[in-house]
Amino acid sequence: MLRIALAVLLCLTGVAQAAQMAVAALPGANLIYKPVQSIRERRFSDLVEQKTDFSCGAAALATILRQAYWLDVDEDHVIKGMLVNANEELVRTQGFSMLDMKRYIESIGMRARGYRIPAQNLQNINVPVVVLLDIRGYKHFVVLQRTQDNWVYIGDPVLGHKRYSQDDFVKGWNGIVFAVIGPGYDKTNALRDPPVPLSAKNTLNGFSPVKDAELLDFGFIQSDFF
Repeated sequence: MLRIALAVLLCLTGVAQAAQMAVAALPGANLIYKPVQSIRERRFSDLVEQKTDFSCGAAALATILRQAYWLDVDEDHVIKGMLVNANEELVRTQGFSMLDMKRYIESIGMRARGYRIPAQNLQNINVPVVVLLDIRGYKHFVVLQRTQDNWVYIGDPVLGHKRYSQDDFVKGWNGIVFAVIGPGYDKTNALRDPPVPLSAKNTLNGFSPVKDAELLDFGFIQSDFF
């Protein structure tokens, strides 16, 4: 039993770290290799993860600049750029403000606009924007990726990809969106197509055993079933 448990643990560890996994397509056939992601990699795919307590705004901006405008920036680059015109001591205690973000965006030749919009217009936002959420008293910048079917898809620099009901999102949102405007915007950027939340519930209704007649299409013969 111990050997079996260790084998399972080693398999799980390998999947979490490997970029590809060998899969036997059919009995007696050659192996094929499928790309795999760990849960953590999937959670932060296409997002910049924040590394300090005060840098959620920098990470959110870096995410939009990298994915929507293909700029080669990271969180550290944006932090240094915003600190040029910000009060460093104030930033360490309160974090960056939207004004700090606006000044940085303008310093690299782009425009930044803050808009107050009613909740019913969230569905009309068709570009990724930075929003400020109040999460149990903690002010936190995240990327609003899209709103669809009363779900709001968020790129969170701490938690990764998240999905909130629109009602829950509005409870913590201050009603303002911060948009970055500039040349080279990629309308098909990955932020507009966030990954579907991992849940077994999404697959239960679609699962059914493969019928014998369907297996014959894959090269099995009738005697294989007896």
